[in-house]
Amino acid sequence: MSEYTVVREYPYPVEEVWHVLTDPEQVARWTATGRGGRPEGFAAVPGTRFRFVGKPTVGWSGVVDCEVVSVDAPRAMHYTWESGAVTDVTYLLEEIPGGTRFTWRHTGFTGPGGFVMARLLGSVRRKMLVEGLPPVLASRR
Repeated sequence: MSEYTVVREYPYPVEEVWHVLTDPEQVARWTATGRGGRPEGFAAVPGTRFRFVGKPTVGWSGVVDCEVVSVDAPRAMHYTWESGAVTDVTYLLEEIPGGTRFTWRHTGFTGPGGFVMARLLGSVRRKMLVEGLPPVLASRR
């Protein structure tokens, strides 16, 4: 089974990072970085079904169906990610001196295709969290 984990630290309080990660208007601003999709119907509420809609490419419709499984605001969220197979995404936020440590974990990829998908999505997520999220956080100040 394949997975990827991206860990980043931001010089903002947990509550501010949580807001940018879970407010639908804010999410749309940072997920578009690095070929990510914009959320449709997202709310950080268990049972919420939503979609990420991006630019279609060869072999991909551009749509990922998701469902929020659990939320422990402002510390954690878990949702499913369905694009062929169903996988799991977890957000973990920890207070650290001077800010917040954010861990994005995406698990459940299987087979050779899953290995390739984990590598591709890991690269996209790293770009989102390095290039997309910091300017959105900074603009809130």
